[in-house]
Amino acid sequence: MSSRSVQLKISQHRARINDHILCQAAGLQCYAGHMPTAAYGSWSSPLSSAVLARGSVRYGFTTLTPDGTLYWSELRAADQGRTVVVELTRSGSARDVLPAPFSARTRVHEYGGRSFLVAEHTLWFVNQADQQIYARDLRAADATPMQLTHTPELRFAELTYDRSRARLLALVEHHDPEDRSHATVQNRIVAIALDTGAVSTLIEGRDFFTGLALSADGAQLAYLAWDHPHLPWDAAEVQLAQLGPDGAVRSTKHIAGDAQASTLQPTWSPDGQLYFTHEVDGAWTLSRWSGTHVETLAATGGELGTPLWQLGADQWAFVDAQTIVGASVQHGASQLMRLSIPNGKWELLSAQYPFIGQLSAAAGQVVFTVGWAGSATEIVRMDLKTRALAAVRCAHTDLLEEADTSQPEAIAFATSGGETAYGFFYAPKNQLYAAQSGSAPPLVVLVHGGPTAGASATWSATVQYFTTRGFAVLDVNYRGSSGFGRSFRDRLRGEWGVIDVDDCVAGARFLAEQGKVDERKMFIRGGSAGGYTVLQALANHSVFAAGSCHFGISDVEALARDTHKF
Repeated sequence: MSSRSVQLKISQHRARINDHILCQAAGLQCYAGHMPTAAYGSWSSPLSSAVLARGSVRYGFTTLTPDGTLYWSELRAADQGRTVVVELTRSGSARDVLPAPFSARTRVHEYGGRSFLVAEHTLWFVNQADQQIYARDLRAADATPMQLTHTPELRFAELTYDRSRARLLALVEHHDPEDRSHATVQNRIVAIALDTGAVSTLIEGRDFFTGLALSADGAQLAYLAWDHPHLPWDAAEVQLAQLGPDGAVRSTKHIAGDAQASTLQPTWSPDGQLYFTHEVDGAWTLSRWSGTHVETLAATGGELGTPLWQLGADQWAFVDAQTIVGASVQHGASQLMRLSIPNGKWELLSAQYPFIGQLSAAAGQVVFTVGWAGSATEIVRMDLKTRALAAVRCAHTDLLEEADTSQPEAIAFATSGGETAYGFFYAPKNQLYAAQSGSAPPLVVLVHGGPTAGASATWSATVQYFTTRGFAVLDVNYRGSSGFGRSFRDRLRGEWGVIDVDDCVAGARFLAEQGKVDERKMFIRGGSAGGYTVLQALANHSVFAAGSCHFGISDVEALARDTHKF
């Protein structure tokens, strides 16, 4: 156990001894070895706000090299929010490969995403402060990152190495610093010369691009493109560009995707075939370009993809030319699965992790983050031969004991229009307290943002903060959430602020009718799009005693007028 862990356990133990002394002094009932009986919502928790803020770490964008070396990004609140790139060798030694004050974070699409690339013993990354590309030699322990681009009007993302032409490919956004309306923001695919840092445009003319995938021979570039008013999960298309020997684009071809069936994650197989996910019967399903038409491969039973809020969040990867591993999502829960391409069958590898945010595979292993892209709290490795699982990194190991951790219960409940909504219910849990007889806990309803994001059963410090204090929590997947197919996601069109509110109200009432929560003490909390749901719930319903709106939307017209391009 680390020294930090020991100090944390001592602090928690002292706090609980003090709580017990105060409990006795106040004359509260105790039983079963001095367990006090106290009102729900009044319990003293080992999970303080200070501990949460101090321990906040987010992992992302695991990258396995062919020799099995692993890289990932690590956003550290304790380091002024700096995003560090970490290397883990096959021998198990870890080191930061991005020195302070550099921070690898891109602001393309504002939400950003994959911001670094490892190739040829070099780490290329987008530096948060100026959004420029830098390079660091990984062979020298004290090497200083060197600036490659000097274009302050450009932001870069999704760096891709073009070995045969000694250049990088990337997404860029052109921003006019004098334009506060974002009306002049332009998105393009560019090439960056490694000797001079010169930036040249390859592809333009669409509102948005992502998903750069260069074939091994450098002759073809696949990518995603879409236009307003759509978002990528509405209408992203796979496009295929033919490149000449000089690297210039000779022609482009639409492969798949439209406003009825979007696409995700174009990827080249080791034997040179183009694969991607395509909405088939309303679910993202693995597909392949034959050279003349699209071939649909076996479905997983769920969806092989999630809405593309962050760039480069891959949900599946090639192990070899015959094998793919992927995270299939069904009813908001992930399953790690493996596809044998020759026999067209998926097999279950693990259902242990509630949501897999992003993964990569190489050298007989798959490494993945647990939690949504951008908010993952754990990195896990699986040996694909033995199926042995091992935690590489975990942000919450020291925060809470298992005896204090509330486990999620997946629930479904009737809502307006005779339809069904979903959620994860967490009962109060604290090993030092028992509830007063005949009482029911207060309820906190959590509303995710997006609004097409989704709630998952991934360990959440916010959830446990409440449950350890004697609150119940309902994390709602209202109609419009992802992880349930396109028709469920599209139900919110034209109904935002109406049916999402209906579902939060219905979920709270469902739990109260079952006697699991106190109907007089129900609260609702959400941020961004979820904050708008909170405001609508409080304005139009009398179910909730109070609400908490965090950076919420209150004026939709103002949002459309003033927000960023994406």
